[in-house]
Amino acid sequence: MSNTAPHGRPETPPARTRGGDRMMRAIVQHAYATSDVLRLQDIDEPSPGPHDVLVGVHAASVNHGDWFTTSGRPYVMRAVLGIRKPRVAVRGRDLAGRVEAVGAAVTQFRPGDDVYAETTTGSFAELACVPEHLLALKPANLTFEQAAAVPVAAVTALQGLRDVGEVQPGQAVLINGASGGVGTFAVQIAKALGADVTGVCSTRNVELVLSIGAGHVIDYTREDFTRSGQRYDVIFDLAGRHPLAACRGALTRTGTLVVASGHGGPVFGPLGRYVRALAWSPFVTQRLRVHATKPSRSDLDAVTALIEAGAVTPAIEATYELADTAEAMRHLAEEHARAKIVISMRGSHAASQPSTKETQNE
Repeated sequence: MSNTAPHGRPETPPARTRGGDRMMRAIVQHAYATSDVLRLQDIDEPSPGPHDVLVGVHAASVNHGDWFTTSGRPYVMRAVLGIRKPRVAVRGRDLAGRVEAVGAAVTQFRPGDDVYAETTTGSFAELACVPEHLLALKPANLTFEQAAAVPVAAVTALQGLRDVGEVQPGQAVLINGASGGVGTFAVQIAKALGADVTGVCSTRNVELVLSIGAGHVIDYTREDFTRSGQRYDVIFDLAGRHPLAACRGALTRTGTLVVASGHGGPVFGPLGRYVRALAWSPFVTQRLRVHATKPSRSDLDAVTALIEAGAVTPAIEATYELADTAEAMRHLAEEHARAKIVISMRGSHAASQPSTKETQNE
């Protein structure tokens, strides 16, 4: 799909033009619906502002937030995304690639730097503009595909555990949803913070969660962690399927529940669960906290340090090429994808086998 340089990394494809304008391929969306609304189209290349960096995207990854934007559900999100269609037409937030050009005020990056980031202007494209303050140098020990799996999910996990959950060494921490995109990073980051980590997942994912560092795994098809009698100092709830009262029952008397997901109707989604947690927290000895991640270059740098130290490794289930992004999104939404799904610009579509920490290091 894209040219390949002698070192094996994809180069930015030759520029296409239309009426004198430089064009690029991108996945765009002009209405809310299923993944069928996603289209591969030629659109104008972005132009970096003074504080922006133009990145040739070598890989991106799919997050649940991309699906919420595609579907426009819960409907309350459209107040931010756009009422009738997304204000930003290009989908995707995670990216890894190489700097092509920099704005006049950019001081920390130069063309040729290998970088990764979360961007708000779309990453399922051959080129993307990223504000300098969100961009970080790619970990040297990761491929572009691995690096693209990191920013949103790993920063969500780091902020949820370190900042909201305030995880301390020696604490018992439970990750509910341990085999998902955020969950696989949360297991590793909680372990890096010195916690005794228990992961909750389905039968088919038990080996994956053990392989990335969980000391204990609960198969939710056979056991309910809220009824096991075990108590945890911190529960990082990425699944949101248990009532808040049940989750509180699995906490120590002064434990912390970090609510990062939930289920609900098509209008408000998990908002009701978030409001109940915040309303309840002042009246109980436990802390009930809601977590919404914020893009942060300093936190991405902290994740980079963990990756380069060998404490964190992305787990990738499948890799799709840009033209098959709609199928990748369907996979995420309908097939209970585990770990991360990556969009590669290398030009080959290879749905890989589920990855473990060991296979990623090979």
